[in-house]
Amino acid sequence: MTLVEFKQIFDLYYTPIKNFLYYRSGDVDLAEDLTQDVFMKLWDKREEINQETVKSYLYTIASNMLLNKFRHDKVVFNFAEKNKDQFNEQSPLYALEEKEFKEQLEQTIAAMPEKQRDVFLMNRIDELTYKEIAERLELSVKAVEKRMHGALFFLRDKVNHKI
Repeated sequence: MTLVEFKQIFDLYYTPIKNFLYYRSGDVDLAEDLTQDVFMKLWDKREEINQETVKSYLYTIASNMLLNKFRHDKVVFNFAEKNKDQFNEQSPLYALEEKEFKEQLEQTIAAMPEKQRDVFLMNRIDELTYKEIAERLELSVKAVEKRMHGALFFLRDKVNHKI
């Protein structure tokens, strides 16, 4: 294949291949990049190309490149999901501040009046509703609301950070 023949094929098939990739991926930038890669591959294999089957060859290359891209993205996503804790490194200062805050929060909860602490922990840790807490403690829902209000006020007053 000569340069003139390649130019003719490029002009004829560039837009249809790009559209094909765009319709299958939904990403115009990806379609543009892959279309350029398709024609790079065509140029690299220009000596082996049969002019009569160039159209199907181009679509096959485009389809395979898109599938490879999807497979690669899936592998990258799965790797990131499995290792997200390792990639979520924090600065030492942030880690120290977080540790100090947790300690201060635990001490504050421990110092909270028992009735307020019980309601607070049942709601925030056990994820019980006020109605469920009221039934367990044999209280009215209004009494649970009042204790929770007191617990939250106590926390806001004692902890230096917003909760």
